[in-house]
Amino acid sequence: MCHGAHPAVRAAAAQPGVPSRTHAFTLTLSSRSHSAHAHTHTQLTLTLSSLTLTLTPAPEPCPSVPSPRRQLLDKDTFSKSDPLCVLYTQRPGSRQWREFGRTEVIDNSLNPDFLRKFVLDYFFEEKQNLRFDLYDVDSKSPDLSKHDFLGQAFCTLGEIVGSAGSRLEKPLTMGTVTAHARGRRPAPAVSNGGIPGKKCGTIILIAEELGNCRDVATLQFCANKLDKKDFFGKSDPFMVFYRSNEDGTFTICHKTEVVRNTLNPVWQAFAIPVRALCNGDYDRAIKVEVYDWDRDGSHDFIGEFTTSYRELARGQSQFNVYEVVNPRKKMKKKKYLNSGTVTLLSFAVESDHTFLDYIRGGTQINFTVAIDFTASNGNPSQSTSLHYLSPYQLNAYAMALKAVGEIIQDYDSDKMFPALGFGAKIPPDGRVSHEFPLNGDAANPACSGIEGVLEAYHRSLRSVQLYGPTNFAPVVNHVARSAAAVLDGSQYFVLLIITDGVISDMAQTKEAIVNAAKLPMSIIIVGVGQAEFDAMVELDGDDIRISSRGKVAERDIVQFVPFRDYVDGGGSPVLSMARLAKDVLAEIPDQFISYMKARGIKPQPAPPSPDPPGSPVPPQP
Repeated sequence: MCHGAHPAVRAAAAQPGVPSRTHAFTLTLSSRSHSAHAHTHTQLTLTLSSLTLTLTPAPEPCPSVPSPRRQLLDKDTFSKSDPLCVLYTQRPGSRQWREFGRTEVIDNSLNPDFLRKFVLDYFFEEKQNLRFDLYDVDSKSPDLSKHDFLGQAFCTLGEIVGSAGSRLEKPLTMGTVTAHARGRRPAPAVSNGGIPGKKCGTIILIAEELGNCRDVATLQFCANKLDKKDFFGKSDPFMVFYRSNEDGTFTICHKTEVVRNTLNPVWQAFAIPVRALCNGDYDRAIKVEVYDWDRDGSHDFIGEFTTSYRELARGQSQFNVYEVVNPRKKMKKKKYLNSGTVTLLSFAVESDHTFLDYIRGGTQINFTVAIDFTASNGNPSQSTSLHYLSPYQLNAYAMALKAVGEIIQDYDSDKMFPALGFGAKIPPDGRVSHEFPLNGDAANPACSGIEGVLEAYHRSLRSVQLYGPTNFAPVVNHVARSAAAVLDGSQYFVLLIITDGVISDMAQTKEAIVNAAKLPMSIIIVGVGQAEFDAMVELDGDDIRISSRGKVAERDIVQFVPFRDYVDGGGSPVLSMARLAKDVLAEIPDQFISYMKARGIKPQPAPPSPDPPGSPVPPQP
C-alpha cells in the first residue's frame, strides 16, 4: 500500500483534462457573540491545499426561538470594529505557531464577509493543529500587537473533517496568548485588550473537498530492449513508481506485476489515485525504477527514468517514450546510451469517490484497542517491564495508544472506544482471558475518550495477573462481529493491537483476518519491546496477501510497525509518535475505499453548506 497524503496542486498553467488544483475543502466559520447586541456574524473563507476553509454565517434563528447574539466584540468607541482573521498552523512536535495567512480587513462592520481563501494540505494520518485569531484593525500596521484582539479558537483539521457534515462549532475565547506576525514572540492577550478565558462568540467551521483530488488515473506501459540480467534466460522485469516528497525524498506508490522471461514486456494497466501518484502536484517529479525480478529478493536494477503527472496526462505520444538509464553504467561507459526504453501505451483519468466523501456523508470510524497482558511483558511493578507505570513518562503501550488514538478519535462522534485486554488471568476466578474489557464491564467495554482508555488500562494492570499465551484471534473476531452487523457503509471499524511477542494462535489469527477482510474493518498492529516480529510482517500482507485454508484475504487490511523503530536514536518523543501514527494510519483511507468500492457502496450526500464567497487565493508568502 502507498502511504499517501491528500494535498493540492501547486499553481500551474492550465492544460486540457488537467485541473490546476486538487483535494481541497471549504471551511466555514461563523462568529457569534454572547453580548446583548443585535445578531451579526463573521464570515471567513480559507482554502486549504486539500481543503478550503470558509467562514460563513450561521443560519438566522427563528424569531420565536431565543438564541445567543452572534456579532463580534465591538472595540471601537465611535464606530464598529474593522475585523481581520489570522490563521496559524503548527508542525508536529513543535509548540511554535506559524502564521499561515490573513484575510482582508472589513471596514466598520460587525457582520463581515471575508473573501480571501487559503490552501492547506490535509493528511488523515497526521494531527494538524489550527488556530484562528480575530482582531479589530486600528491602523495600517502589520504588527498584530497594534490592534485589538477579539478572540481565538483552536481545533485540528481532523476535528473539522470528522464532524457531522464536516461542520464544527467552537467557542471563541480570549485565550492566554496571542502570537504576533510571522511567528515572532507571543505576548499576553491582555496586553492588547483581552481578558483571558472570556467567552466572546462562536466560530463554525465547515470543510469541503476540492473536486479534482478524487481523480484516479489508469495507465499502461510497455518496454523495449531492456538489459538482459539473467545468465540462462531473459529478464523478468517489473517497475516501481515513486512520488517525490517536499523534503526531496521519494515514497513508493506502485509496483507493477512481474512479466517473466522477456526484454520487451507489456504490463497490465493499473489504476492509481492521482494524489498517491504525485501528491496532487502535477509538475512534481515521479521516479520510475525498472528491475529484473529474482526469487531470492535481490532484484537486479536495470535502470530508471523520471516523469510527471502533467507529462503522463499527454497520453500516448513521443513525449511519453522514456530512456531507461543506469547511472553507474553511464558513468563507466562513454558509449552507453540506455538500458532500454519504456513507453506509455494508454492514459485515462476519471473521478472517484474519496475517503472524505464518505466522512462528509456521515460515515463514522469506530476505534477499538486491544492490549497484550501476557507475562513476557515483565512484572508491571518493575521498571524493566513494558507495562511499568512511571510517574515521569508514558510506557510504550500508552505512547502508541495515545499517538494513534488522538488522531482517529476525530472521526468518531461519540468518542466512546471499546478497550480490550488479552493474555491475562482476570478476577474474580483467575481464569485466562483473551478478550476481557479493560473497564470491567463485559456488556459495554467502551471508555470515554482516549484518556478514558488510558485510565482503564492503568486500572487493569492493578487487578489482573499477566499470563499467556499471545492469542490475537479472539479480539479480531470481537471487532469483526461488530463490523458484520453494519455493512451499509455507515460505519468502519479500526482495531489497534499493541503486543510484545510472538503470536501463539497464528493459524486462527490468519483465518480471523481473512474473514475480517470481507468486512468494513482494518487492523493496526504495533509491536513493542525487542522480540522478533517476523509473524507480524507476514500478517501485514503488503508483499504476499495472507491466506487461510485455501482462501486468500479479499483485501489487505493489516498494517504492522515495530515501536522500537520510532524511539531509538534520541530525538523528540512527540515527533517520534507523530511518525508512528503517520505510518500506521496512512493506509486506512485506501483500505476504507477498497471496502466501499468492492461492495458498491456510495457515500451519502453531505448536508448542504453555504456557497463560499469568492475564489481561492494562494497563501501569503
